[in-house]
Amino acid sequence: MGRLIGIKSDVGNKRVLNEDFVKYFEYEDIAIFAIADGMGGHNAGEVASKMALETVIDYLKKNKDEEGRIALTKAVNLANHHIYKAALLKDEYSGMGTTITICYIKDEKCLVANVGDSRCYVICKDKLVKVTKDHSLVQELLDNGTISEEEAQNHPNKNVITRAIGTKPIVDVDIYELNLNEFDKGLLCTDGLTNELSEQEICNIIITDKEDVCDELIKASKDRGGRDNISVIIFKGACGDDWNHIGE
Repeated sequence: MGRLIGIKSDVGNKRVLNEDFVKYFEYEDIAIFAIADGMGGHNAGEVASKMALETVIDYLKKNKDEEGRIALTKAVNLANHHIYKAALLKDEYSGMGTTITICYIKDEKCLVANVGDSRCYVICKDKLVKVTKDHSLVQELLDNGTISEEEAQNHPNKNVITRAIGTKPIVDVDIYELNLNEFDKGLLCTDGLTNELSEQEICNIIITDKEDVCDELIKASKDRGGRDNISVIIFKGACGDDWNHIGE
């Protein structure tokens, strides 16, 4: 299939440990792109993000004949169970969790699963459109009109998330369904990118079609401060005309 354009994870300028994890799998008509931003004391965030993605991809590979939405939901819930259980059994993993954002391409459909504030965007006609909705305190404040978009960009509690993998025994998973002909490229990223660059700046870099586009995104983010780990995955769609409803 060869849908991958680029994949990259960087520790950033300020952190000692990279708790982000990125992973992909492609075989025949199936492609899986996944990104996670771990949290927790010591190295627990790193453990949670890796465990989440490896569990999800392993499940999807073994159950590729299962209906996509069902398989994806089961995969994320299985990852949640494994991480929650590990956090209970080991003191050093107590409280660990992770965001997760996955694109599962099968039969020319793209299913997107999301928990937390890592994001999926699509690009078509040189425009960046956000598919996922953050599970964060700032998003809740935006939704109820307490703060403006401008205030959200620099809010002191910007990194507080309201939903994560592994922190509770049960997790709600948001699932979005797209057609591949609705977009030209897809982007998965952690908040280390979106906290430093505006959506327009991200779009401007991606549409240059440079071979090292992931490196360019990470460099731009680090030039702005690189306060967090930064991870990006870019993959191909098959852009058509009917795409304006994405993210609604």
